[in-house]
Amino acid sequence: MTYAVIDVGGNQVIIEPGKFYDVNYIFANPGDIISFKRVLFCSKLGAYHIGTPCLDQIFVKAIVLKHLKGKKIKIFKVKPKKNDRTKKGHRQKLTRIFVEDILSSSS
Repeated sequence: MTYAVIDVGGNQVIIEPGKFYDVNYIFANPGDIISFKRVLFCSKLGAYHIGTPCLDQIFVKAIVLKHLKGKKIKIFKVKPKKNDRTKKGHRQKLTRIFVEDILSSSS
């Protein structure tokens, strides 16, 4: 089983080839091929590679599928004794990527 841990937008994501993931918004158009170079850990054919902090020769190739918004979260603030209440909502911008392969630059 091949998988890797990458750093995308400040979050660490465990990825496998052939699956899609929702990550923080990436400035790319749908259909673009992107590569992630911040690979923190990689397991390929039973061999483990751990970066300090990143692996230099391993990168992840992915395709941007679409941009979407996450679930709405509600923010409700109350200031006591002031009769001050505010209600806001927020939907995070996300990008759906499809991971094609985990590659090494040496091969």
